[in-house]
Order: sequence, then C-alpha cells, then structure tokens
Amino acid sequence: MNEIDLKNRAAVVTGGAQGIGLSIAERFLKSGASVCLWDRDQVLVEETANSLDSIGKVEVAVMDVTDLKSVKAATIKTVDSLGSLDILVCNAGIAGPSFKVWEYPPEDWQQVIDIDLTGVFNCLYAVSPVMIEQNYGRIVNVASVAGKDGNPNAAPYSAAKAGVMALTKSLGKELAGYDIAVNCITPAAAKTKIFEQISQEHIDYMLSKIPRNRFLKVQEAASMVAWLCSEENSFTTGGIFDLSGGRSTY
Repeated sequence: MNEIDLKNRAAVVTGGAQGIGLSIAERFLKSGASVCLWDRDQVLVEETANSLDSIGKVEVAVMDVTDLKSVKAATIKTVDSLGSLDILVCNAGIAGPSFKVWEYPPEDWQQVIDIDLTGVFNCLYAVSPVMIEQNYGRIVNVASVAGKDGNPNAAPYSAAKAGVMALTKSLGKELAGYDIAVNCITPAAAKTKIFEQISQEHIDYMLSKIPRNRFLKVQEAASMVAWLCSEENSFTTGGIFDLSGGRSTY
C-alpha cells in the first residue's frame, strides 16, 4: 500500500458503514485522517466505528442523505467533533430493483433518485460553504460505470449516476477559484451488499462487460479515492476517474 498523507485532515464518508465506503474510511484512518461515518443504519454504523476505533479517531453521525435538515445537522456535528471538515466522500447509494423502464415502479424510481442523486446534492450543498470558508477541501463523488454506459434494467441507477457525474463537473468549475478539488469515480461493480438488491442475471451481465473478467476490489477504489482526497491532488478538478477494469475507455 502506497503511503498517502492525510495527517490532521477531517473526513466524512457517507454510507461509510460497509462496502466501498468502509474501505475508504479504513484507508483514510491508516493515512492519518480522522473520520466521521455518515449512515442511516445506526446499529451497523456504530459497529463499524467500533471495529475501526483502534486505527484512528472515528465519529458517527446517524443521518439520512435525502433529508437536507439531517445533512446540515450532520455537518455541524462533524465540524464540532473533528474541528474541521476537509474531505467529503459522497458514497451512499442504492441499486434499486431490476426492471425495464416501462415496468419500473415509480416509487422505486424516486427512491433511487432521492438517495443516489439528490442525496449527493444535499451533502454538497451543506459542506461546500464550510470548505469555501476555510479555502480548502477535497470532494469525491462515487458514481458508476452505469452512469457512462447506461445499464439495462437499471435505468434510475444509471440516470442518477450520470447526474452525479454532471454535478461533479459543475461544482468543480464553481469551486475552481479555491483550494478545493471536486472529482468523481466511476467504478464497475464490486462484491458488496448492494449485490443483494439486484438479480443474478444483472450481476452476470455486469461481469461479462469487464475485460479484466473480475469485479472491482473495494481496496482498489479506496486507493484511488485516497489520492484524490490528498493535498497532492492540487490541480485536477471536475474530473471523472475510471475504475471499470477496461469496460469504459473515456
């Protein structure tokens, strides 16, 4: 593991209780940062925080990214407990069920959009002023290769992740006058609990599209995010960083 210097930095990882978010949080802690895990599952996030406590300083904010008041409260709590908020990783998301567009339950469509896209907006809305005031920040939004290619039977997820990519580009330009970098990763599927939300047929489809013929390892995503959230990433902003194992080449 290459050493990334995040000493004395305060980081937030949404959806940090499991999967890619957990791996990112662990990498941040090993790199010297303090971390606040934002998650709506109180039991799971507290268990995760306890498991990471031996590595570094970990705080928890039980919150809901779809509720702007909840996001604002979590932001205040984080700054109070960690002293600043230097890094934000918007990772929380759901896959939603697998249906064709004309069969997709509207309520499920809305839930995916609310969490995967509006949830990211809410976090950026609340945290950006904090970073502007301190003239420092590193933001990484977790999108998906589905946002580039559009996966069949996953229209809301694909649309939401495409929106996250565009949102990243917009905010990156808006904050370019500050020492704030806003970037995005587009991972292929990783074997996390999100697989429990989708059909085996869809899982097989995703694997068939990856030239490396395997799923992403969560540690590989964490390695890329750690660098993007470091001071070394002082120029690149509004960028989309591919983690698709060769599926997408743009």
